[in-house]
Amino acid sequence: MKVAVLRGGIGQEREVSLESGRCVARGLREGGLEVLESDIRPDDLTVLDRSDIDVFFIALHGEFGEDGQLQQILEDRGLIYTGCGPEASRLAFDKVASKERFAAAGVSIAPTVECGSGTDGTEIEGRLRGLGDRFVVKPIRQGSSVGVYVVNSTAEAVATAQQAYAEFGDCMIEPFLRGQEITVGVLGRETLPIIEIRSKTGFYDYQAKYLDEQTEYLFDTVRGGDVRRQIGQAALACYDALWCRDFARVDFILTEEGTAYALEINTIPGFTTHSLLPKAAARVGISMSALCVRIVRASFSRKSSVAKR
Repeated sequence: MKVAVLRGGIGQEREVSLESGRCVARGLREGGLEVLESDIRPDDLTVLDRSDIDVFFIALHGEFGEDGQLQQILEDRGLIYTGCGPEASRLAFDKVASKERFAAAGVSIAPTVECGSGTDGTEIEGRLRGLGDRFVVKPIRQGSSVGVYVVNSTAEAVATAQQAYAEFGDCMIEPFLRGQEITVGVLGRETLPIIEIRSKTGFYDYQAKYLDEQTEYLFDTVRGGDVRRQIGQAALACYDALWCRDFARVDFILTEEGTAYALEINTIPGFTTHSLLPKAAARVGISMSALCVRIVRASFSRKSSVAKR
């Protein structure tokens, strides 16, 4: 089997994607597969014309990788690729649309205030009153905590949202939820062990995710079997609500009261040495190599079963 690992791309997370792709390629080679690495872009899709590729492993994050654009191209060409389809990718990449689906599936979410081109600052301030004294401002369509800010007043939230809109487009404001920041990987239909993330700065931003060696990733810190089961069920509910497949990662805040609030779902989570899905897989004995090969084989089997029917 020959696999093309698609990495790099044009998004804000390009450097992370390049590293994810390198790690995936190394893992697949260790698993005995033949691998071609390709830094793909919308204006250079030549790798998709190759007839010797069996599966395309998408290791791109953000724009033109995680937002459904590349998936639609691959789908239209009838090519076999890893991960979610175009519609699931589009929904997951839109934090507002995905949260609406989570809520419809019975999963707890924080209230959200959207900010766009015609947003009135005074009106937004009014809607934020009563939601708390700290807020999180984030772009609606970005990943890796790009453009995410924690602020300490409604006025600061509005000003920051206006700045974020100028740089990233539509954004959203949520109350800052106090609790454990946790994440749950999903592999096929299996939930992986819960990881708690503890950043030394108190906020898991881009620096903490990819550069800070002091960020802690902890297992077995969520107490109570019932709570862990409920979190696993919530992760699968989010996964199913968006029609995800193969793998994903769902992020939550677990409050002291025991409520897990879904923040977002990542349809192409990182595969770097800092990344959480590989850490969770390793916890149950699945190496990086085995993880990558398993994802490839699941994708290939899905396409093969469709062809047989």
